[in-house]
Amino acid sequence: MQVDDTDRRILRQIQAEPEAQAADLAERAGVTPATFARRLERMREGGVVKSIREEVDWRAMGYGVEVSLRITLDKTEPRAFDEFIQAAREVPEVISIGTFLGRVDARLLVIARDMAEYQRVYREKILTLPHMTDIEALMQVATIKDSQSVPL
Repeated sequence: MQVDDTDRRILRQIQAEPEAQAADLAERAGVTPATFARRLERMREGGVVKSIREEVDWRAMGYGVEVSLRITLDKTEPRAFDEFIQAAREVPEVISIGTFLGRVDARLLVIARDMAEYQRVYREKILTLPHMTDIEALMQVATIKDSQSVPL
């Protein structure tokens, strides 16, 4: 889908303040509300805009521990990826799952309220996931940049 300068102005405004009223975003983008709505719908249909949604800050809800786990799976087992991913999806404390090519096969982002809870989740839920041959934990110390915004 082709995105022109007007579309980029609209996208910049949406990324800057997604909770703002459409009329305000349209004004800031320099278009009428009707043009804004029409172009936003076209970008949704074209797959450029997936959703405009609320995001829950899990830190504000008392989750103070974030650990990224790098997982290596048993590549001799044909169903290792599928079975591992299916089981990892069932762990509520796993908030993100990614798969990779290379030495590391998967990454899990795990949250917990404190280290004691993390240790329990790790022992009872993570270590029981199938087909793991290696696991490396990286504890999050600080978030420097966390953006889904695209440079427009």
